[in-house]
Amino acid sequence: MPPGKNMGPPAKPRHVFPALKRIFSYMYGFKLHMTIAVTAIILSAGAGIIGTNMLKPIIDNINDALHTGDWDKSRFNSLLIFLCCVYAAGAAATFTFQRIMMRVSTTTLMRIRNDLFNNMESLPVRYFDRHNHGELMSLYTNDTDAIREMLSNSIANFISSAVTITGVLVSMIILSWRLTIIVIVMFFLIIRIIGFIGSRSGKGFVAQQKALGTVNGYIEEMIDGQKVVKVFSREEKAQEEFDVLNEQLCEAATRANTFANVLMPIMNNLSYLHYAVTAIIGGIMAVKGIGGMTVGTVVAYLQLTRSFSQPITQVSQQLNSVLTALAGAERIFAVIDEEPEADNGYVTLVNADIAPDGTITEADHRTGHWAWRHPHKADGTVTYTEVRGNVEFDDVYFGYTPEKTVLNGITLYAHAGQKIAFVGSTGAGKTTITNLINRFYDVPDGKIRYDGININKIKKDDLRRSQSIVLQDTHLFTGTVMENIRYGKLDATDEEVYAAAKLANADTFIHHLENGYDTMLTADGANLSQGQRQLLAIARAAVADPPVLILDEATSSIDTRTEALIEKGMDQLMEGRTVFVIAHRLSTVRNSNAIMVLEHGKIIERGDHNALIAQHGKYYQLYTGMFELS
Repeated sequence: MPPGKNMGPPAKPRHVFPALKRIFSYMYGFKLHMTIAVTAIILSAGAGIIGTNMLKPIIDNINDALHTGDWDKSRFNSLLIFLCCVYAAGAAATFTFQRIMMRVSTTTLMRIRNDLFNNMESLPVRYFDRHNHGELMSLYTNDTDAIREMLSNSIANFISSAVTITGVLVSMIILSWRLTIIVIVMFFLIIRIIGFIGSRSGKGFVAQQKALGTVNGYIEEMIDGQKVVKVFSREEKAQEEFDVLNEQLCEAATRANTFANVLMPIMNNLSYLHYAVTAIIGGIMAVKGIGGMTVGTVVAYLQLTRSFSQPITQVSQQLNSVLTALAGAERIFAVIDEEPEADNGYVTLVNADIAPDGTITEADHRTGHWAWRHPHKADGTVTYTEVRGNVEFDDVYFGYTPEKTVLNGITLYAHAGQKIAFVGSTGAGKTTITNLINRFYDVPDGKIRYDGININKIKKDDLRRSQSIVLQDTHLFTGTVMENIRYGKLDATDEEVYAAAKLANADTFIHHLENGYDTMLTADGANLSQGQRQLLAIARAAVADPPVLILDEATSSIDTRTEALIEKGMDQLMEGRTVFVIAHRLSTVRNSNAIMVLEHGKIIERGDHNALIAQHGKYYQLYTGMFELS
């Protein structure tokens, strides 16, 4: 199997505007909401600007009272009430757009996650073999969270900042165009600094996301393999490898956050410098009466100066979040855009009525009999073939990568009801053969026929419905024992589940569980032994009642006593089915109709147990060697 590889985000967002446009495309149905939100953002920013401008008449009113003793109390109260109303309206507008943007962002992320998961479910097995699972998990956590931050905060801040900067600049020009020249000079200086630091900070945050995904992937592997780590006393080795990855993350985060954190002190110091210069010059102008400058004008102008620098600072802070979000979005969209598993099959599996003379017709109800519905494109006719489980390999060559061939000219025929066993060393190609039967991978050279039909013509879903597989690595889902067995056949009745469990000899231990068949399983069945988990997997295969059964080291995790107990049940399960068995324990394949001995992707010996023993070949050596060890 080819080794997994890190997905890795791009070095930087390569297509900023297409990524933004695609994110916004998930906000369909929210035009009215966004219109209200943008209006509320403008009102919120406008309220701040108006409130700041109100300081001039209020301060001037107080100043006149102090100097002349003539205080227009009515005007002062009116201005104060109006100021309170403005700020109250601004607070209400802020609450409104925050509430709307949170709703829009969470719904948008829900839609993105749906598309991501739906397409991921349609991807071929080959994709998951080649990509690190921790990296894929990072898409649902780190990358989607970065998009959420951008949608819920950054966009609103950008709009608010744009409105604030525009409104404040206009107000400042109206109050004093002379002082505004100072602001404009400082503004261009700040923009240059933001551009210089922001470009370096953005690259650092993308590198940080990549390193974070790698660390998450390693942690997931270590948690899953914790028992193996402890069995071989590899804690120190695991710690050393983690330290290296963690150090890489630390360095990437340090580079990213150094620039980001440096930006704030620089911006604050420039803001203070700007504030001080404006206060000094404005004060001199007020004292000398230049340009009609008053104390109220200076106070209002100083507050506007703060209001002008604050949104610029906010934009600089949000810029890194946006770059990180866009890098994450490109990673997500790259998976969404992956080609789904190709399926050009047109032969389907249907319920069938089979007459005594062998005539097959399609049934509109469950009959217990199945047939392949085969439409012929040439003349438009439809033929039906009974599903029996005949499987034929005809000179099949296959490799997971073009550089290395795993199977070399495999030819075999499994008649319906036969038990075919594959034995051989690890890497000989045993599991690969079973992967091809259910079209986890397609054959580039040669043919595989199922009941005489090329499996490339059979729709993958229908092909896989006609088979069950019990893997060496059992996976159980969060749910009850009953639900995990029923996973093999979702419409199975309780009685069918009980019968399948008894067939796999799982019924006894299930009844000893705290809640029997209603016992909840979590963490991949961590509250069960490995053997019990394997028995549930066999029961799951049994309830599906398929014509073809694949057992890939199905009893490897079961002790010899338990194996002996379920042997009769397994024989019943295999009765009348075509069974492919992969086993290192050769005692489990003695009663096979045919045993295929593989080496380097070729069948070097074939025959039943007695015939192969009589040949004194590879099988004989394997069997006698295992017998001596047992």
